[in-house]
Amino acid sequence: MSDKVWTVLVLCTGNSARSILGEALLGRMGEGRILAFSAGSKPKGVPHPGALRYLAANGYDLSAFRSKSWDEFASAASSPIDIAITVCGNAAGEACPIFTGAPVRTHW
Repeated sequence: MSDKVWTVLVLCTGNSARSILGEALLGRMGEGRILAFSAGSKPKGVPHPGALRYLAANGYDLSAFRSKSWDEFASAASSPIDIAITVCGNAAGEACPIFTGAPVRTHW
């Protein structure tokens, strides 16, 4: 078994609900094996209150979650991304920036 920690970026248009929930679930379920992030092409600026209620009810520390642009992960200074997952049809159809690390891309 590999000791590699995979870096996963979950993408959605608004980065307010689905992608943040994906980041949370992958981060918790893959703890020690997956470093999860989320972002959006047109971020809303704040996570959806319903998503935050769900995370709080399930014991997540909410301070780690914020709505952010996928451009944060396209700069040379950002961590390399191993896997980029789109979780909405709009984001899947958009032209994504080039992410450091030349990630595998998939749609869920």
